[in-house]
Formats: sequence, structure tokens, C-alpha cells
Amino acid sequence: MLTTPSKDRTGPALITAAALVLGGLAAGAPAQAAVDDGLVLKYNLTEQTGAVAEDSSGNGRNGVISGDASSLGGEGLQLGGTNAHVRLPNDVMRGLDSITVSTDVKLAADQAAPYFIWGMGNTTNGTGNGYLFTTGNSYRTSIATGNWSTEQTTSAARDLARGAWKTITYTLSGGTAILYEDGAEVARKSGVTVTPGSIGGGTTTANYLGRSVYSGDKYLKGQVRDFRIYNRALSAAEVRELGYVSPEERVALDLKDLSLGDTSAVTADVKLPLTGPNGSAYTWSSSNEAAVSSAGVVTRPAYGTGNANVTLTATATSGEASASKTFTVTVIEDISDDQKVSEASAALNVWDAEGIRGNITLPATGLHGTTVDWTSSNDSIITATGEVSRPAYGSAPVKLNLHATVTAGKAKAKKRFFVTVLPLPKAEAREGYAFAYFTGNDLAGENIFMAASRGNDALKWDELNGGKPVLSSKLGTKGLRDPFIIRSPEGDKFYMIATDLSIGSGTSWDSSQRQGSHYVEVWESTDLVNWSAQRHVKVSPDTAGNTWAPEAHYDAKIGAYVVYWASKIYADSDPNHAGGTHNKMMYSTTRDFRTFSEAKVWNDPGDSVIDSTVIKEGDTYYRFTKDEARVSGCLDIMQEKSKDLLAVDLPAANPRSWSLMANCIGKNAGTGGVEGPTVFKSNTEEKYYLFVDEFGGRGYIPLESTSLENPNWKLSSNYELPRAPRHGTVLPVTKAELERLRSQLG
Repeated sequence: MLTTPSKDRTGPALITAAALVLGGLAAGAPAQAAVDDGLVLKYNLTEQTGAVAEDSSGNGRNGVISGDASSLGGEGLQLGGTNAHVRLPNDVMRGLDSITVSTDVKLAADQAAPYFIWGMGNTTNGTGNGYLFTTGNSYRTSIATGNWSTEQTTSAARDLARGAWKTITYTLSGGTAILYEDGAEVARKSGVTVTPGSIGGGTTTANYLGRSVYSGDKYLKGQVRDFRIYNRALSAAEVRELGYVSPEERVALDLKDLSLGDTSAVTADVKLPLTGPNGSAYTWSSSNEAAVSSAGVVTRPAYGTGNANVTLTATATSGEASASKTFTVTVIEDISDDQKVSEASAALNVWDAEGIRGNITLPATGLHGTTVDWTSSNDSIITATGEVSRPAYGSAPVKLNLHATVTAGKAKAKKRFFVTVLPLPKAEAREGYAFAYFTGNDLAGENIFMAASRGNDALKWDELNGGKPVLSSKLGTKGLRDPFIIRSPEGDKFYMIATDLSIGSGTSWDSSQRQGSHYVEVWESTDLVNWSAQRHVKVSPDTAGNTWAPEAHYDAKIGAYVVYWASKIYADSDPNHAGGTHNKMMYSTTRDFRTFSEAKVWNDPGDSVIDSTVIKEGDTYYRFTKDEARVSGCLDIMQEKSKDLLAVDLPAANPRSWSLMANCIGKNAGTGGVEGPTVFKSNTEEKYYLFVDEFGGRGYIPLESTSLENPNWKLSSNYELPRAPRHGTVLPVTKAELERLRSQLG
């Protein structure tokens, strides 16, 4: 086993320790001289007690320690994330044409966003009004003359690692800003037109370490030490002195805290990290690939053969430096085939058995890799693969039995399900519309609201439920966005799906696409008023950074719903999702919005696309998508078509499976930037509506065209939409459904 240094990074002492650990390296490297020339203030933050952050520069600019802060002695100041911060003196940047700000920070794993590591400037009515700050989200430093819209940003375009000490340094001089991490340059921006001393005309009263100049932002949670401000831009060599981490040190630091958790009784695959928070790359080897592979795949020994003890070896590498650490893993022998089929049989279920309204999922495999064979007592109603033929409208429900045989080796178990298939509903004309939407980027707006049309007028709407949400989330991020409603092909069942995302809780747009949800939120209903309990269903792979704006369309060819959404998919070798990638449209298929197939790429033109919606006319599918990278010509909504809903487009596709019909739809209709399209056909005339979210202006606005095949989208006139609707769905409904919505939801 590796012996590691006894404390976190403390400069040359740890370099020596790392050298001794790794063997063969020169010990006792001379300490580098402190960089003191030009200090405005310097807080070591190693005070044992008291509320004073002493300025060791000799300039007498002491700070005030407030809130849930506690001393860690030589390890700096612990900030609890509730209200802890260090208040710096007023006007600390006055007269500065150039600046360097540097500190050591160790971010907590659960740091909420948005947040500043440090920020200096002014606050007006809770909003930043001229400031300089650094945050670890999309690790960046910005300088501004007013609010966020005036920021000039230098960004590494990736998050700062959490749970590890980092030296972060920013220099600005002569219009050139440079951002450093651990003494190495990671970003540079020229043409910066703001100087630190010009902020507030030299008067700044909101100067903090651990707190934002925006009152609504989160406080810093983690540890800080060695906070410095200089009246000049340090050279690259001087910044290196402050924070350089040698390859040997990176390796030692990353191996020190590397853990696989409890490996004394393993029964499932072991997640093996590929990178460390200090930048080392891990490679793994196994003493018994048959039991635990070097990728962490676990194969349990056969029942009755005993447990397997395996040594996993992690080798951390940074540059030319490398070292190893070993872990002992005990893999528990497999259970018997009899136990497998017993548990797999118990886990089997036929959903909605008392009232089946469409095709059902009859899985061919079960728990523990068992096989499942199905038979039906009435194949004309339900086949052995789950296709359902409902009795005609007015007929009696049909009751039948489904039999499952679960097999593992020579062991078998049988299970019977009693099910009822309901007759088809009466076919009724559509005489109105329902509208589901969310309203904003705050906690109050990240819920599902509904409105009802005034009869068949698709442009006149009334809010339901007194303008209050009809559905809120209790799972995942507890934020709901982009609700989508689909009616079953039989007509009498509805599914509502939504994005699991809460910007209002404090995450940033960058973080939500790197470490966002892999889930969609699901409800079902038979009347649009009473909805089932919320289901939190994973659809995206672990390599995804987000799962945005899910929608669905029924594909009669496969007898299932095709559910599609936008995700950033990161490389397998980038488990922290720190690299760069773009949003692409993914898809999965389902019959019941409970069991989903493995996600696959549906549309990847080579750059970012989100917010797809689909309508079918005749034998053609028309798809509307937000083009985020001008792959179709501009940043706007584009329209495509295909005869095959599941036609896949990948970057190398030429020609593409979906042909482009129109681009710049919003721009050509005279709107500002638009996203979140929802499309539907008029109930009364040959007209199509495309509602789009003008996110920087009016919110949802309606466009219309008399043809999908020859589109000419124009802004509708004389419309009355609900207050502040954001990305949602319009669903044509029957007269009875419209009346029920109005009478029961008000």
C-alpha cells in the first residue's frame, strides 16, 4: 500500500514528502522565496481564534471573519456555506490599473451555485453593480462595470475540481487578463477595457472572500487560505512560485484520498475513477480479471465455489511521474439458480393489469440475468410480446391470464397475472386545446401550470387552477421545466413528462449540462385533471451531463413511444465531465413510460441542437429543433422532415436522413431569439401553429403557417396567452375534456 503525506498541499514540504513516497526522487528541494513585492493585502487565514483576518502584508488592511466560519489552524479557514465569509476593507482596489488576486481554495463537493470564491465591487438593490470576481463554475474570472451583462470574462471552460486544494490566480494588466490554476496558465483574454480602480470610481463597499456581490447567490462552502491581492500583474514565473504543483506532488495528492469505498462484500460492478481532482490520470489492473476486470466489471464466482479476493492496483500518472496504490476487493459468490428465479419472479410485474389501455411491456429478461417466456390465454387480445388489441367501443372489458416462466440454468419458476383489457373509447372531435408550461427560472416558476383555450380558438387562453401550479416535483432537483403531454394512440390515456432541472435552486447553466440530471419526471392520467404519483425515471447514460426538454411521439411501426431529449455526452475517459462537448438529440423507446430502452443518438449534426418537437401529417414526420450553433444557417428554429421517425443523423451523414425545409424561422417571422417549440394543427382549418419561446423578450408567442410541406411561418395576431408561459405543450382536446379542465381546475 502507498504511504502518503500526512497533510494537504503545503508547498515544498509536500514536494519532499511526495518525492520520498515515490522513490528515487531528489528530496529536500529548496523553498522558493515568497512573492511579496506589490502586496495590497495578504491573509494567511491561519488564526486559531477570533474574528479578525490579519493582514500580514504590513499594510494594516485587516478583514472581518463572519458567519459559520471556523479555524483549521495551519489548514486555513473552514467556510460552512450558510453565511461564512471574510469581509475585506472598503475601496481595496482604488487606484489600481493592474491587479493580481490569488488564493488557495478547497471547494466542498456539495457547493451550491451560483457562487463566488471571492468578489470585490458594489451591490445595488441586491444586484452586482461593478465588480471583479472568480467562481469555480466554468472556472472563470469576470470584471464588470455594471451587472452581469457588462462582464468581460476569462474562462477555462471547465469546472474547478472539488475536494482538492487548488491555487487560483488572476492577473490583469494592459488589457490582458490571465487565469492560472496551480501556477499554470489555463485561460487568457485580451482587449479587456475595464481596470480594477475604475470600478465604482474607486469606491467599493462589497468586497468579500467567500461571498458574492449578488445577494441571492450562495456562499462559499469549503476551505480557504493564503488570500493575496497585488497592485501589479505577477509574471508567470511569480505565479508559478505561488501555486506550482509538480507532477510528483499531483500523483501523491491524488493517490492519498483515492478510495473505492467498502469493498469487503462486492456483488456489483465497481466504479473505477479515471482521473483525480489534482489532474492525475488513473490506470487500473486486476490480479483476477475473471472476478473483477480492470474496467471494474464484476463476475461473481459460481454458487458453491466460495468468494474471490482480488487486488486492484491504481497507477496515477502526471507527466513523467507515477505511483500506485492497491485495494483488496472481496467478490461474494453468486446465489443459486433457484434463488435467482425466485427473486426474479417476485420482481416481475404487469403494470395497470386492472385496466390495460395499450401495448404493454412483457420483458424477455429478468432480475439476475434470468430469461422470461410469456404466454397469453387470449392471443387475439394480448400477444406473448405485449401487443394489445382492445375490444371495440361499447363492448365489455376482456379478462385474461398472462403466464411468465422464469428460467436460470435448470431452475424454473412460473407466475400468473390476471389482467383486464378495456374497450376502446368513443371517437370524438377535438373542440379545444390544453396548454401545459412552466413560467420562469425561479423556484416559483419551475412547476407545471396549465391553461385552457376558449373553445376552438388556439390564440385565446385562460389560466387554470387560479394561476397556481397543477404539478410540483418532490423528486430529483425538485424543479420542473419543459412539460410535454402526449395522448395515447387509443385516445384515453395521457402521459406528462418534464425536465428535472432547477436553475432557481442555484445551479448554473454550465453545471446543469455537466453534472445535471439523467432523469425525466413522469405522470399519467386518464382525464388530464387527476394525475398519478410522480415517477423519477433514468433515461440518459452515465456519460450524459444533462437530460433536457423530453418529448415523445408514438410510432405505430414499432408499437411504442419514441421519447427524445437533448444531452451533452462526455467521453468515457472524462467521468467528471470537465471537457468540452455539445448537445445532441438522444432517443429511447417505451410502451409504458416506466421501462425505457437504452438511449441512442437521434440527431447530431456535429454541433449543438436542443428542443426538438415532432408532428406527423400523412406519412411524413416534421421535426422542429433549436439550432444552437448555426448548423442550418442561424441561431434559431429549423424545420426538417423524414418518412421514418427513427431515422438517425450523425455528424458524417451526407445526405442527412432528415432533410432541411426551413431555417431561421423565428428571425424570418420577426421575433427575437426563440427556443422551446411546440407544434400542433388547428382543430377547425388547414392551419398549423408553432408556439416558440422568445426567451429574451415576450416569452411564448404563436407563429402560424397554412402548410407544413411548404411552410411560411408568420407571427399570429390578436393573441391572448397566459401570463409568462415558458417551454411547454399545446394538446388538442375534446369538448368533454375541455369542460372538465375548466370545471375541475377552475
